[in-house]
Amino acid sequence: MPSKPRMPGRAAPPAQTDLVANPHPHRNIDRALRAGLARLTGGLSPHATAAALSDWGQHLARAPGRQMELAERAGTNMAKLWAYGMHTMMTPDAASAAPFTPRPYDHRFTHPGWAKPPFNLWQQGFLATLDWWDAATHDLPGMQEKNGERVNFMVRQMLDMVSPSNFPATNPEIIDRIKSSGGENLRAGQANLLADILELAEHAPKPAPEGYQVGKDIACTPGKVVYRNDIFELIQYSPQTETVHPEPVLIVPAWIMKYYILDLSPQNSLINWLVGEGHTVFTISWCNPTAAQANLGLEDYRTRGVMAALDAVETIIPDQKIHAVGYCLGGTILSITAAAMARDRDDRLASITLLAAQTDFTEAGELLLFVDESQIAFLTDLMWEQGYLDQKQMVGAFRAIRSEDLVWTRAVRRYLMGLEDMPTDMGVWNADATRMPAQMHTEYLRGLFLENRLTAGRFAIDGRVIALKDIKVPLFIVSTESDHIAPWKSVYKTKLFTDGDLHFVLTKGGHNGGIVSEPGHGHRHYRIGHRPAGALYMDPDHWLAEHPKKEGSWWPEWGDWLSRHSGAPTAPPKTGSDTLPVLGPAPGTYVMQA
Repeated sequence: MPSKPRMPGRAAPPAQTDLVANPHPHRNIDRALRAGLARLTGGLSPHATAAALSDWGQHLARAPGRQMELAERAGTNMAKLWAYGMHTMMTPDAASAAPFTPRPYDHRFTHPGWAKPPFNLWQQGFLATLDWWDAATHDLPGMQEKNGERVNFMVRQMLDMVSPSNFPATNPEIIDRIKSSGGENLRAGQANLLADILELAEHAPKPAPEGYQVGKDIACTPGKVVYRNDIFELIQYSPQTETVHPEPVLIVPAWIMKYYILDLSPQNSLINWLVGEGHTVFTISWCNPTAAQANLGLEDYRTRGVMAALDAVETIIPDQKIHAVGYCLGGTILSITAAAMARDRDDRLASITLLAAQTDFTEAGELLLFVDESQIAFLTDLMWEQGYLDQKQMVGAFRAIRSEDLVWTRAVRRYLMGLEDMPTDMGVWNADATRMPAQMHTEYLRGLFLENRLTAGRFAIDGRVIALKDIKVPLFIVSTESDHIAPWKSVYKTKLFTDGDLHFVLTKGGHNGGIVSEPGHGHRHYRIGHRPAGALYMDPDHWLAEHPKKEGSWWPEWGDWLSRHSGAPTAPPKTGSDTLPVLGPAPGTYVMQA
């Protein structure tokens, strides 16, 4: 059949592959310019910011009724402040009458001096302003909800800069400190500021404080490295009991963090506790990628990461199924791996435990503020130039989400109160950040966060779509109440996309503190529920109302659950095997990579 004639004067469009897979070399000019701009903005796209402001501003401009409502709210807030001011003049203790309260994670106003005039009025005026902006950036018909959240986030960042807690003259805690120290706190704070500036200029990591050395004081559970490739090392921990359960436990941490969040000090190490409970434990220790590993992608981390670790564990302990545990994004990639295994009739898993891990990302909290087409393109150009996402660029995004506590409270204490940061094992771990390969970061931001392919039925492995509902092994899902990285209702949605036997735990704490919640840790509680295979779905609010709090740590509940899904104890296996000899002591070499 003859081809259809081309219309005169109209050129055929370039092939899609010519534009995307093989971009014109001139486009490198654009990428270099965007990468330079990204370094100045900390990786935030100004185009995404402008679009959000435009969307919010235009919709508000066309809503006179909403404007009147906001004007009325401003008047109401002023009336509340006036009434509160008059009340404080007549009542010595007016703290209980304060009309506005800080958010639960905001610790800037905990000093008792904030309940006394004039500090209480300054505090309440600041909180009233935050309240008004919360109202102004929400519930605006026609505006994209994410744009409203983004404007709210930007305004909050600006308001936090001028909070009365940030200035010596308006912060009663700083004034008390100046009086008690004779102004010595300001000199000490100045020295702290200079030290931090020099450290930032030198680009040198701060050495761990005494008593918090990796491999000696933390990440010190005895074990051996039994496998290594270019992506990870596999650690097998030495038994601490005369007998162990025959099924080994494999831990898959997130590749955006060092694994030893689960092996901090011996008393709060989840790994050390698990070994002490009679389990043979293995953990993946991911490498800290360099520019030479820019092309490592999700599939590399699945096949040469999780699957390679499973193969190694099976070689060392043959003929036994494996309890798999995934933390944060390690739980996400474990879920992907398990779904592919189920599809391919690979039945090596005995159970799956997911710790603060999301499989659906439509409600992934404030991290979604950093994810859209413009933002991903901006980060992609930044990583194209340097080959990875730098530690400081990633940590900055997490800190910005909780800037009230993670940025400003720390700054006030360090630079105005003159107080040194108290070293903690989790603080040392938090400062020991990792890089992310450019391709991996782009793929998971686009495929998981932006397009939500895993639960939308569009995530393919080897050219075939996988489904979480194919996973039939028992599931144990743990979420935390105040998690701002993996909100608990987002983690709960795992119940929507699976139908097997599932236990769900909601524990007190945040993304890290709620997981590192050892027995004996004070002021801890949790809720636990069981969904039998094939049971009907229960929404999260109903689940919360139906399951009362239990005091203590969730670890023993998990330990009992693992024991119920394990065989009778037997003699511990040897470390390594004939084909996988011991390569060195734990914690290995990759965890030391700066």
